[in-house]
Amino acid sequence: MSTTTTINRRNWLKRTALFTTGVALTPGMNLQAKTANRQKETFFEYQPSWEWETQMNERPELKARLLANENPFGPSDKARLAIMESVSVGNRYGHGDAAELISLIAKKEGVSEDYIMLGPGSTDLLEKTAITHFIDGGNIVSADPAYMSLIKTAMAFKADWKKVPLTSDWAHDLKGMEKAVDGDTKLIYICNPNNPTGTLTPADELRSFCKKMADKAPIFVDEAYLEFLDKPIESSMIDLVKEGKNVIISRTFSKIHAMAGLRIGYIVALPSTLDKISSMVRSNMGLCVTSIRGAMASMEDETFQNNSRMWTKESREIVYAGLDTMGFDFVPSYTSFILFPIDMQGQPFLKKMYEQGVGVRAFEVFGKPYCRVSMGKKEEMEMFLDSLKKVLV
Repeated sequence: MSTTTTINRRNWLKRTALFTTGVALTPGMNLQAKTANRQKETFFEYQPSWEWETQMNERPELKARLLANENPFGPSDKARLAIMESVSVGNRYGHGDAAELISLIAKKEGVSEDYIMLGPGSTDLLEKTAITHFIDGGNIVSADPAYMSLIKTAMAFKADWKKVPLTSDWAHDLKGMEKAVDGDTKLIYICNPNNPTGTLTPADELRSFCKKMADKAPIFVDEAYLEFLDKPIESSMIDLVKEGKNVIISRTFSKIHAMAGLRIGYIVALPSTLDKISSMVRSNMGLCVTSIRGAMASMEDETFQNNSRMWTKESREIVYAGLDTMGFDFVPSYTSFILFPIDMQGQPFLKKMYEQGVGVRAFEVFGKPYCRVSMGKKEEMEMFLDSLKKVLV
């Protein structure tokens, strides 16, 4: 299947005829809608799955938690052992351990240690970057849809969000983003691979864009899902930081390392950029020694990382095959989740899936409802497909 994915009208009409939900949807979703029409509507809307949950007196048991892009395969055995052993020094601050982790990361990324800042997950660092760059307002340029943490924090500081719709093949519209940058742009944000679409903007195109635009505004490249690629280094923008470009790269231990609940991540940036951030917020004080030592052990466990990548790919293939059989036109993913259109509004869909014991997420893209399903273990993906068939087919 090519990266360019459009909605099949025949399948859409076939499935829509089966529904009596009372939801009126226009047959077909043309992903190559006119740009002018895109700009007039809310292109992306996030629908939290817990809104209706909190209103229920009794909630069904969740048997397949596929709603938060969590890695079901870890943490690795080595990380677990390191975490358990580190509890004995939990009475001490972890500054020394943090310095050791920074040294390991710097060696891995090929930069000096003053290019690295740690945080409790990459989201924390996205938000700290927003705070320090938009305290006096300005605007942020990003794709739409995009991962929203940095954007929402910037907007809380009265920044304007200049959103540029993704292209018809779900890549960043780099030319459109270039045009959106002006004298008030304080930051350009790019999530690659992108969340919630799971798609990848070609590295050579992104690299050329960053080289040109980093002289006009700092560029934050969120690479949370990069390590799910077969050759992640080729698609990373880390080399631009080494060249002295004003680019910030974020990574996390939440995804490939399966440490989402342990909260640890880092950014790679010019020392001057990190000085700006650290002058206003603190980094290491938000970290637990357990998480730091777990991260160090996980970095050394390349076998687990390779297996995590392989198992995630196997789960994706199961979902691809199932969705294809049921007639869904999914968006090919480079990540640990898959996005595809559905014939039901988000909240009713989430409720019906939850009643089947399956938790997923719902979004609106081009004003139409989509499901994003995170990759779990094989049996969880089979449960998801069985539930989807009961709810939608």
